Amino acid sequence: MFTGIIKKTGLIKKIENLKKGKRILVKSSLKFNKKSDVGASISCSGVCLTIEKIEKKYVSFYLSNETLRLSNFKNLKLNQIINLEQSLKFGDRISGHFVQGHIDDVCKLKDKKIVGKSWYLYFSLNKKLKKFLVKKSSIAINGVSLTIAKIFNNGFLIVVIPHTLRLTNLKYIKKNDILNVEIDIFAKYIKNLK
Repeated sequence: MFTGIIKKTGLIKKIENLKKGKRILVKSSLKFNKKSDVGASISCSGVCLTIEKIEKKYVSFYLSNETLRLSNFKNLKLNQIINLEQSLKFGDRISGHFVQGHIDDVCKLKDKKIVGKSWYLYFSLNKKLKKFLVKKSSIAINGVSLTIAKIFNNGFLIVVIPHTLRLTNLKYIKKNDILNVEIDIFAKYIKNLK
């Protein structure tokens, strides 16, 4: 479980294609314990991945075919910057919202407007997920906890503040980029009860 409050990013330094997935090597300034953190869950641009190996500032993760199918990781490139978040510890402050790292789908950036110091990001989204969107509710984009500002027939608007831009890979996105999206878990549960 994560909060979507990103404080560190990582750099993809190696991509290994396997028969049933990929293995990636990520360079990061996040502090890991070589003994106790192997097997830990890390949110990598919103995707919950398990640490396989730690070597100094390098961490390796395995990506299954299911992960590749559902996320934008099928298009990973060397030196791509990804958002990183370590999992919650009992008693941690929750500044964002509950993020599982279970990607529901991807969304596409349709437009970006800069208003003052904030970025207005307009995303298109698969229509089957629109029923879960509520104005002012939470959504995770590339693992970042954000608030839905407005809902449209074919998507939604997010307003991103400078602090969030500075700490995440959202500052690098451009029109037509594909990003990972996780719908708020409570919205999914409540909708399922009906």
